[in-house]
Amino acid sequence: MNKTTTASADGHPADQAATPNLPPRAFVRIAWLLHRAAYRITGGRFGLSRPAAGRKFGMLRLTTVGRRSGQARVAIVGYFEDGPNLVTLAMNGWGDKEPAWWLNLQARPDTTVQLPDGTRAVRARPASGEERDRLWATFRDYPGWGDDIDGLAGQRPRPTSVVVLEPRSTSISQTSI
Repeated sequence: MNKTTTASADGHPADQAATPNLPPRAFVRIAWLLHRAAYRITGGRFGLSRPAAGRKFGMLRLTTVGRRSGQARVAIVGYFEDGPNLVTLAMNGWGDKEPAWWLNLQARPDTTVQLPDGTRAVRARPASGEERDRLWATFRDYPGWGDDIDGLAGQRPRPTSVVVLEPRSTSISQTSI
């Protein structure tokens, strides 16, 4: 570990003594592929889980529509619950680029997620201000994001978006899904 600029509690750069090491990008991509494969092979019996504060974040299956292709895209992402909302990080394995699913949601925020107990219609939006600060701090209550979430976020060229998935009525037209 070396001295570098990392992130403060809000995910913006701040000086700290050391920066955490990121896993190799190939490892991250293989882990994602294996997780999705396990979900498919088990017919969904493995791969989705509920969050448990102090123990683990949950896993949900997010369906988006490709902003350029118009094709359905699926990602499995970590989350926690904040009242009726689901909250995740647009971190792309702590890589430099924004995850494609977040870019897709910015273009078409109405979508669906699969949870262990069923499907939910949601609308995505970025958290900001005090809400973002509060939610960012809450990520520490769900181990697995990284031992030094601020240091990991500080290695990204932009602040990591905190994404809120708010419930929406299923009676809304789902032509965008």
